[in-house]
Amino acid sequence: MNNRNAILTKHVEIDVPFHDCDPMQVVWHGNYARYFEVARCALLREFDYDYDEMAESGFMWPIIDMRCKYIKPARFRQTIVVSAYLKEYENRLKIDYIITCKDTGAKLTKGYSIQVAVSISDGEMQYVSPPALIEKLAKVINA
Repeated sequence: MNNRNAILTKHVEIDVPFHDCDPMQVVWHGNYARYFEVARCALLREFDYDYDEMAESGFMWPIIDMRCKYIKPARFRQTIVVSAYLKEYENRLKIDYIITCKDTGAKLTKGYSIQVAVSISDGEMQYVSPPALIEKLAKVINA
């Protein structure tokens, strides 16, 4: 996963809570999708297009594909850094993720998600990202 050519990047820190872990104090696999979501929302807020703004622009953005590769376990009380990298936006949102240990920098997990715009009014999938996304993103990219 090459994130050198990311259009926009956001890093968030998460202290792994006990309720995210299994009896062995290892993060349960399903919680990594939630960690991706936390970083994705932070990334979307960087250009003022989080879920409320998506809806206001007339579109929902369901995730149509998501992958996660587990490399090393995250554990209870560990501080992790979840990095989100916007890779594509013209026809869909593709965001790559890397989760690392804050203390050691060790890579724990990587993955990506793909979202597409769907018109709220008629339920039609859009094959080109709507102008609202392009305009908001241009303000940040060209700043």
